Amino acid sequence: MSLLGSLVSQVARSAMNPDDAQRNPVNQRTEARQTGGLGDILGSVLGGGQAGGYSTQQHNRQSDNGFGLDDIIGGLAGGSQRSGVNAGTGGLGDILGSVLGGQQTSSGFGGKGMLVAALMPMVLSWIKRNGGLSGALSKITGMGYEGQARSWMSNNETNDNLDPNEINRLFDESEIQQVAAHTGANETEVKQGLAELLPEVMNQLTPNGNLDNEAEANEEIDQIISQLSNRLGSFK
Repeated sequence: MSLLGSLVSQVARSAMNPDDAQRNPVNQRTEARQTGGLGDILGSVLGGGQAGGYSTQQHNRQSDNGFGLDDIIGGLAGGSQRSGVNAGTGGLGDILGSVLGGQQTSSGFGGKGMLVAALMPMVLSWIKRNGGLSGALSKITGMGYEGQARSWMSNNETNDNLDPNEINRLFDESEIQQVAAHTGANETEVKQGLAELLPEVMNQLTPNGNLDNEAEANEEIDQIISQLSNRLGSFK
């Protein structure tokens, strides 16, 4: 069972929704604030955990087939081979790559669903650059966020998210500016999204509340980044 299947597929569904930009518009001058749970931006994309079967509680996750990954890929392919998506692969990186590739060739910007889709590879690449799951957690705790990190791994606590005003301690300003330029979001929204998405990714990668499945988590991150790189050629 994929660790990130639920999160990626729900983000992809939101980003693909033609009403995303109207329902959850970007560039609304969001006020940066520290949140709990899914937070402001991620919560608006995932429906506060109420829509489409997404659950922040890892033990409530369904199998990949329950989230319709093949259906999402089929929708992205549009019943043809133009997008180069194989509906039998179920590759999470292929899904993200198709969503982001479609956004790059379209006129205008998406909404918050597209923003979170653009932030996903940024978060996964950050985890990989910092030595995988355990290395990333060590870095975060070493920066004084031990309490927050503990909540992300817990099966009983809601996420204590990062302060978006401190997100530059983890992510380069150039990366933030690039995502803002590509999605049409302002930098405050990008920072708010990162402050909420990183904790939820960590939450989903630690279903047992510990690092017992670190090898599986790191392998899944590598696969997603590799698929993204093959499709978009810009992620390492």
